[in-house]
Amino acid sequence: MMEDLEQLKLKNQLCFPLYACAKEVVRRYRPFLDELDLTYTQYIVMLVLWEENEKSVHDLGERLFLDSGTLTPVLKSLEAKGYLTRRRSKADERVLLVALTDEGQALKESAAEIPKKMSACVALEPQEAATLYSLLYKMLGQF
Repeated sequence: MMEDLEQLKLKNQLCFPLYACAKEVVRRYRPFLDELDLTYTQYIVMLVLWEENEKSVHDLGERLFLDSGTLTPVLKSLEAKGYLTRRRSKADERVLLVALTDEGQALKESAAEIPKKMSACVALEPQEAATLYSLLYKMLGQF
């Protein structure tokens, strides 16, 4: 019984440092993303599209672990900014495709320095960062 109660202490919760760290990392992104007029969620959508240029909304949601209720307003906002277009697939009308515009592609160059700026904000050795990355993706693979 006492062991069960010990597990209820905040210091024994894996979820808390993950939550707090994620929140702080996103907060550190904010000044860099403000320069591009992007939120963090908009930024990660753009990262996927810079890699692949066009993606279905369904696949984008799966890749980013976002549901359509979160993703739809983000895509509408990015479309209003002129960074992407949304259109129905000709092969299957149920599929909504998202593609970069020329303006969205051009934004990539402005964003290119963000990873370097962020690495200066997080004091991890390269091997520590690689280990953390590997562990986090191992966890994500279980969900």
